[in-house]
Amino acid sequence: MNTFGAIFRISLFGESHGESVGVLIDGCPAGIPLKHSDFNTDFSRRRSGAKGTTPRKEADIPKIMSGVFNERTTGAPVMIMFENSNTRSRDYSNLIETPRPGHADFTAQQKFGGYQDYRGGGHFSGRLTLGLVAAGVIAKKIIHPLTPEARLLEVGGSSDIDAAVDRAIEAEDSIGGIVECTIGSVPLALGEPFFASIEAHMSQMIFSIPAIKGIEFGAGFRAARMCGSEHNDNIVSTDGITETNHAGGINGGISNGNDIVFRVAVKPTSSTHQAQKTMNISSGKMEVLKIEGRHDTCIALRVPVVVEAAAAVVMADFMLQAQQTEKIFNQK
Repeated sequence: MNTFGAIFRISLFGESHGESVGVLIDGCPAGIPLKHSDFNTDFSRRRSGAKGTTPRKEADIPKIMSGVFNERTTGAPVMIMFENSNTRSRDYSNLIETPRPGHADFTAQQKFGGYQDYRGGGHFSGRLTLGLVAAGVIAKKIIHPLTPEARLLEVGGSSDIDAAVDRAIEAEDSIGGIVECTIGSVPLALGEPFFASIEAHMSQMIFSIPAIKGIEFGAGFRAARMCGSEHNDNIVSTDGITETNHAGGINGGISNGNDIVFRVAVKPTSSTHQAQKTMNISSGKMEVLKIEGRHDTCIALRVPVVVEAAAAVVMADFMLQAQQTEKIFNQK
């Protein structure tokens, strides 16, 4: 449900407008150096406030509640919590009876019988990705020198990101985007066929990120339009390096020595300033819904660092299972 991983296990908790959000990490090796400033770079990449993102700003100061002593992980579960302070819950009261099209408002109400926290999307909010990014900071230390790097390729169908965002702001609408992630220095033979393949676990983790609607590895859907002689990656080295990387660094669910490469599709945010039609659950009649509150014009702008964190968590779990990383990080 809210937990992922076999050895390096993370559990996300909290709601967008609740007291706090955060992450509990079990199976974290002991001795990893960790201090508050280690989170600054990735948190700044996720932070809102720039053009095209929500004006809601939170301090995002990590409170390390357990699992760290003298700035080193202890081997016990690491709990990191973040207080929510900049909330405006009144903006969401009308969504109980008139759920947003394209959002989890309706399905959450059906799933939990109306007891869900609907404010700001509750447990379905992108706010919870803060805990995932925090886990990613630790996971990146575990998998070093593996280097997951994600970048935004396009938004709104255009590689001119600034111009596309400007058009969406002017139209008072939202747009999606495509993010590509490359993981370098991957050891050979990580992953377990069939149900614990790298693609299977990576896809499961990536789809836990709100707004992700698709994923492809290597050539992805283009492979369906290629001949085998074109798609096949010629092996040119005994360590598995190939001339091309249409497979995205994975064969049979197992890492093949090349960079792992995948792309994800990020949908437009459901909340826009344009009027939309939706069903009033109480009356059973269609109504015009005008969304209030603070929302991202293009959530894809803030997704790359979240994808990086998700990839790092998956690779940390695989590397610990394969004993390809230390279980105790000795002081140096």
